[in-house]
Amino acid sequence: MDKLLEKLKEYLHMETEISFEEFSEYYRSLISELNQKFSDLDNDARIQALYICSIVQSNADARAKGSKSNAKAFKKMSSKCAFWADAIKYNLGKSGMTPEEIEKATEEINANI
Repeated sequence: MDKLLEKLKEYLHMETEISFEEFSEYYRSLISELNQKFSDLDNDARIQALYICSIVQSNADARAKGSKSNAKAFKKMSSKCAFWADAIKYNLGKSGMTPEEIEKATEEINANI
């Protein structure tokens, strides 16, 4: 998750929007990482994953509205990220974190970006 978070920080500091291809590639890397390693992630990595999913989801939603040619793909990306965000929140809750603690942890990541 660290590599994906570092790349996301880079994207968030850019002045211009990345291409559909680059966005799609980043999204695929995120989903692949989650599919392969989710059960092995500790809570800190899951918080990072939740933060990344929420950012990618909101960006995909915004891009879906502005891109007729790729709207369907962006909507699919958004819904998949929403699914993962819900799964991560569920697992964090099972491990003992309250919704408030989860929110605070993701806000801390955001403050450091």
